[in-house]
Amino acid sequence: MTAITVARPTMSSSRAGALMAVVSMLCVQAGLAVAVNLIDDLGAAGTTWLRLAWAAVILLLLVRPRPSDFSASAFRANVVLGVVTAGTALLFMAAIERLPLGTASALEFLGPLGVAVWRGRGGVKIWPAIAAVGVVCLTRPWTGEADALGVAFALAAAVCWGVYIVLTQHVGDEVAGLKSIAVTIPVAALTATVVAGPSTVGRLTPDLLLIGLGLAILLPVVPFTLEFLALRRLTTAAFGTLMSLEPAFAVLIGFIVLSQQPDALALLGIACVVVAGIGAERTGGREAPDAR
Repeated sequence: MTAITVARPTMSSSRAGALMAVVSMLCVQAGLAVAVNLIDDLGAAGTTWLRLAWAAVILLLLVRPRPSDFSASAFRANVVLGVVTAGTALLFMAAIERLPLGTASALEFLGPLGVAVWRGRGGVKIWPAIAAVGVVCLTRPWTGEADALGVAFALAAAVCWGVYIVLTQHVGDEVAGLKSIAVTIPVAALTATVVAGPSTVGRLTPDLLLIGLGLAILLPVVPFTLEFLALRRLTTAAFGTLMSLEPAFAVLIGFIVLSQQPDALALLGIACVVVAGIGAERTGGREAPDAR
């Protein structure tokens, strides 16, 4: 295909992109807060499966991807990406079943932070050190009070998120528009079905199905769409810097919706992770490829 010249983002388009990124993060955290309230009914894995299943149906109906939209390698990458997406979602839901939303979000953010440091052009030593201080503040290993399994789930989700970012950028370079998401999410839903579908179906009620539909729109359909649109208006460094604020949004939503009030040490830990994320992104931005 012929490459299309991408116009440099204007001030107004950058502001619009920033607003989209912020709304996307708020949707994600609000969706997770709603999902926490479903765990008692469906369990962490069942809640994840329900929202992914509905999201798959919505995206397949709206986007309608075709085999001709993908090369063989791009399709294989999308399938792998779908499995990783399911892993990220399942592991993170298991984490927030055991940890406050802000703590789990900060630990999971170590994944993208690690990718940014790996690609960094400078300051690669200081940002992991700051993040490590944040992790110590959040987990407080000297007390033994942190849920070890919850921390393990959050860190495993962080690894999956890091892999997700690398694969998403690879797929995004080859597949235009939302076609990739319309394959990735159905694959993620199928993967979650294997893990949680059989044990969850019998517990579904009409009310839970409707809540699951609303949850799927809130997370991931709307955020993924907004992120895609935001990336068309922002540089990757600017977008990554904004997304580094997500643990802070998680604390805010956790406080407002779930009445989770972090203490001073937890806030310090989250602040360290946010600062490390912003710093790593500013020194590790990836040049955006030409749109194709």
